[in-house]
Amino acid sequence: MANLLENLNLENLVFRSYAFWSVVLILKMLFMAFLTVIQRVKNKAVASKEDSPKGIVKFSEDVERQRRAHRNDLENIPIFLIIAFLYVLTSPSQFIAVNLIRLFAISRLIHTFVYAIKPMQPARAITFFVGALVTFYMSINVLIFFY
Repeated sequence: MANLLENLNLENLVFRSYAFWSVVLILKMLFMAFLTVIQRVKNKAVASKEDSPKGIVKFSEDVERQRRAHRNDLENIPIFLIIAFLYVLTSPSQFIAVNLIRLFAISRLIHTFVYAIKPMQPARAITFFVGALVTFYMSINVLIFFY
């Protein structure tokens, strides 16, 4: 058990990369909540009757797009954070691990841009699948290592 925990130190480039990009992704998820609020104010759209002075709920496609992008983050990033943490414990190749972590984080940043800010397909699907493939690859490696 002690050998696994040796990977969690500041001299380990893989752990440092994981820590840095994890914080970037967490900040991005927090930022998405603010983007949703900005869209609600800009479009005068409220989520429920008690939020409206007139008791009228107003739908906005821009708000819904922000909400869907944020929800997609909430469905994918926490899973990655857990799997990537376990992957760091497997003492993976530094080059592969650091670049996989970067690839996932950058794909999620681009995914937000092409989903919520400037809607574009197939870029949205490609960035989603890049992140999913990274998570899947790490998951398989963790399963093999711990089996």
